[in-house]
Amino acid sequence: MSHDLESLKHQAALQAVALIQSGMHVGLGTGSTAKYAIDELGRKVAAGELTRITCVATSEVSHAQALALGLNVGPLTTQPFDIAIDGADEIDPQLDLIKGLGGALVREKLVEVQAKRLVIIADYSKQVSQLGEKAPLPVEVLRFGAHSTVKRLEDMGAKGQLRRSGDELYVTDNGNYIYDAHFAADLSSLERQLKGMLGVVETGLFLQMADIAFVAAPEGVRELHR
Repeated sequence: MSHDLESLKHQAALQAVALIQSGMHVGLGTGSTAKYAIDELGRKVAAGELTRITCVATSEVSHAQALALGLNVGPLTTQPFDIAIDGADEIDPQLDLIKGLGGALVREKLVEVQAKRLVIIADYSKQVSQLGEKAPLPVEVLRFGAHSTVKRLEDMGAKGQLRRSGDELYVTDNGNYIYDAHFAADLSSLERQLKGMLGVVETGLFLQMADIAFVAAPEGVRELHR
């Protein structure tokens, strides 16, 4: 990825953080683009440009980054978020998303379902005409009986594998595995079936959740609305 695109991803993050106002409760995303947003929020709070900001992070990594920047980070409660800012692995024309290649899909969804506004920041390579075009669909599965759960997924038409980290199976912040699935079917129609499957914790389908996307493209940052 070119240096120019990295600077545009940074610009997209700045535009998203510009929507945050003092006194807001903010959901902090996970991943390389969300990292820019957390950095900028930390800068604004340290400079006194924003005050009374409370945050909840969607991963251990983002939580540690926010704490190191002096942000007020707490646990997830029932309090709604004024705004949540996060990246995405795929964005379709309706702003439906695949997320979870970074492994934080369950916490991301738990936070972002409570957001009054979910703002997505990404580069143009994440735009697709249909979900599943480029990225696999991450499905978080319980470790106990994982191979049985995978067989159920494969019986449903999934092709994929349990995610690895080096020689070991990848383990999420929640102590689970991730199965990266490819389906021939329309993914949005599978969400309910997948969620109802024994052993499945959550999927990386984020449907009808995003409100705005700032997309970094070679010609600049585009603002998309659902």
